[in-house]
Amino acid sequence: MRKLAVISIAMASILVVSCTPNVTVENSEAGAAPNGIAVSGTGEVYGTPDTLQMRFGVSVLRPTVQQAVGDAAALADELIGTLTSSGVAEDDIQTANYSINPEYDYSSDQRKLVGYRVDNTVVAKIRDIDAAGSVIDATVSEVGNEIQVSGVSFSIEDDTELIAAARAAAWDDAYAKAQQLAELSGTTLGNAATISETFANAQPGPVYRDFAADEAGSFETSIAAGQQQVAVTLQVHFATD
Repeated sequence: MRKLAVISIAMASILVVSCTPNVTVENSEAGAAPNGIAVSGTGEVYGTPDTLQMRFGVSVLRPTVQQAVGDAAALADELIGTLTSSGVAEDDIQTANYSINPEYDYSSDQRKLVGYRVDNTVVAKIRDIDAAGSVIDATVSEVGNEIQVSGVSFSIEDDTELIAAARAAAWDDAYAKAQQLAELSGTTLGNAATISETFANAQPGPVYRDFAADEAGSFETSIAAGQQQVAVTLQVHFATD
């Protein structure tokens, strides 16, 4: 009976140990922080956008839903036709929104139906930024007062080289910080043990539109692409000797 009690206690101990979570400690002393130096480095480069995306749409209010749908469809066809004739490829035009909603007048004590509004919006990718102003002007001229233009965003179609340059700058920044910290602490900097990357693509500043009317009543719209920032941040954990 005495031996059986001892065996039972031993088995209980084994069960307790097997239920304890695995813990990995890099230092010889339990609870000590892992060896090494952890730093972050940031690299920023700038490039000129070569692609512009804009939202073009028509917004039609008519007394009946049939009239609103029919007129909106006709204007949307004119809009898309103007975009393609202005050099925008059909594959670069995509419907972004289509809606039909009743509109009411609440100015009196009771609700009065005004009509039905149909919105039809497409997103167009303009690959020739220098021609963007003329594309806008052509759609305004063709569609008229029911045109809607919004949602300007620039991009760089192929930013591979910019990302690589930003990454290299981020690494140089991280390594310089780690090297200085190693010298200050009297240690020797080793290889990078872990690296994590965060990427950011910042849009350029505001777009400036200049509507300059002449004697004939025409206008020209200017689009300023500016510069687009590509930034990479690296979190690097260097080993030390």
